[in-house]
Amino acid sequence: MIKMVALDLDGTLLTSDKKISERNERELRELATQGIKVVLCTGRPINAIWPYIEQLGLTNVDDFTITFNGALVIQNPQRQILTEQGITKEQLALLHDFGAEHKFPLDVLDFESVYPLTDLTPSVYQQMLNAKIEFIPTDFQQLAEHPYSKAVMASQPEVLDQAFAELTPEMFEHYHVVRSQPKILEFLDHDMDKAVGLKALLAHYGWTFENLMTFGDAENDLGMLKAAQVGVVMDNGLPAIEEQGTDVTLNNDEDGVAVFLEKYFN
Repeated sequence: MIKMVALDLDGTLLTSDKKISERNERELRELATQGIKVVLCTGRPINAIWPYIEQLGLTNVDDFTITFNGALVIQNPQRQILTEQGITKEQLALLHDFGAEHKFPLDVLDFESVYPLTDLTPSVYQQMLNAKIEFIPTDFQQLAEHPYSKAVMASQPEVLDQAFAELTPEMFEHYHVVRSQPKILEFLDHDMDKAVGLKALLAHYGWTFENLMTFGDAENDLGMLKAAQVGVVMDNGLPAIEEQGTDVTLNNDEDGVAVFLEKYFN
């Protein structure tokens, strides 16, 4: 029995102009009144998506969000942390050296701020993210010795294509590398993805993946799409992503989330 619906944002719940449609909002609010938990799953910090949380009414003490692609599970209104799993500065050294050698930009995120690395090529991540989160330009050597949620390369798609092609086998052993958007390449702890955060949240409620339905469209959604009892891929997702889900729905500009939910639950 499905008791939780977890949703990616960009390319999934959000339209191309970064909005939640009235139909999607109405259907998700209706599910919540029926006792089904609605959970947003994103690579962003909670401050960056708070307007969406408020729009859906996910502001009760028992509402949570999966942030940083699973690395942080946080209670919405009081920002209490359920689980947190980071990556160390030492683990990021290999990635920093790769950026320096190939002249790629890099932003390192902890669970509160973003650190554009000033000793590498300048980054455009701040302009792209356009969110209420502090950006603190920092030299890699000056980064504090505490856990970080992830690192991000933000650039034009062709630049990231080149970066991905030049990644070494050692880097894939160290990091979980995902293309969350055409202009964003993310580097997480090797064992980290959205399914990790969802597993912890399901356990909090006393549930398992058999009680989970997920919606996604991109590489950073694969873990939760494969783990869930029902994994729904948007029609705008890549064919390789569609193959990993149990179902396919309409695209993110055609209320694909609401269309599937209405059919499934009614």
